Amino acid sequence: MYGPVTSRYGALPSQTIRALMHAGFIRAGTEEHVAPASLDLTLSEEVYRTNGVFQVRAGEAVRDLVHATGAERHTLDRPLERGSLYLARLNETIELPAGVYGYCNPKSSTGRLDVHVRVLADGVPRYDSLVPHGWSGSLWIAIHPKSFSIALTPGFALSQLRLFTADTRFSELDLEVALAEHRLLWHRGGTFVTYRELTATDRDGAPVLTLAFDGPSVGFVSRSTDRVLDLTAVGAYDPRDFFDEVISEDGRVRLDRDNFYILSTNEAVRIPPELACEMVPMDERSGDFRSHYAGFIDPGWGWGVRGEGCGRPLTLEVRPFEDLVVRRDQPIAKIRFERMTHVPDVLYDTRASNYRTQSGPRLAKQFREIGMENGPSL
Repeated sequence: MYGPVTSRYGALPSQTIRALMHAGFIRAGTEEHVAPASLDLTLSEEVYRTNGVFQVRAGEAVRDLVHATGAERHTLDRPLERGSLYLARLNETIELPAGVYGYCNPKSSTGRLDVHVRVLADGVPRYDSLVPHGWSGSLWIAIHPKSFSIALTPGFALSQLRLFTADTRFSELDLEVALAEHRLLWHRGGTFVTYRELTATDRDGAPVLTLAFDGPSVGFVSRSTDRVLDLTAVGAYDPRDFFDEVISEDGRVRLDRDNFYILSTNEAVRIPPELACEMVPMDERSGDFRSHYAGFIDPGWGWGVRGEGCGRPLTLEVRPFEDLVVRRDQPIAKIRFERMTHVPDVLYDTRASNYRTQSGPRLAKQFREIGMENGPSL
């Protein structure tokens, strides 16, 4: 087992996260919530309904601001209503070593359900951030269900913590070398994407991906419903009660302003064990839209058990802020690779996951697979 202080720089792997837990730097975390390069953060029973989300200033504790804003106590035996804002204390408390800092990302299912979450940390004037190095304090999470009312229980994880010793995100040269050496991106036909094929680029080390058009159906759009979605109920719901199908016409699809869409990248992404990856915001020159709400991809995604994998498409959570017509091969998402300090002792494709078999736009794990016991596809 690697100790909490490593000789390399970058993102910390599973075994180092566990070492930090055992040494008392991360309290109330459990090993079952450790992923290849992250730790799931879990809800406590302390939840409030609030009329707005605030940012913490240096020296301020989140709890003091909760009471100062007049937030009302909410119990998780009642649903979190669509369109309302909630603030919940997380079980985990952190006292990081001086050389470690962290960022948080929503979990995949959280994003696919259009539940917008952001982590607040004592004294940190940024969402989803545990900086500067050596931060210590309590963590809270702001929860905003946008499409559906949801039911939650204490101990449920909506976000995940990633830890770092340095910024090792790729430069443009790093990307060109890694695409050739590790074959990070693949075409659907089973050939890898070369650097010269990246025609849409910002030349910042982060490749731009395009929207998949695998047939008339390109994804899903959330529909208005008063039904409550229980996030603890895996495979319990018929997708047709919450989503409609998105149909393309002549190689293009219309995305209406402020709607929520589940779409997919055309490219398959392959993350070798020594790298991690996250989705990053698109440049506004590509259009006024958000392409993801949950954007972290673990080491080993699409890698296979022994490196035989040819990648896996990424599911996108898209919200346009203007009416858009998107055509085949049009840029829709952007990812950035970063180095791990060590290879994790567990990889994504070697552990159980609801999304290991996805080959196109995939709804959250709470929904039954289309075309199974509920008859024809949407």
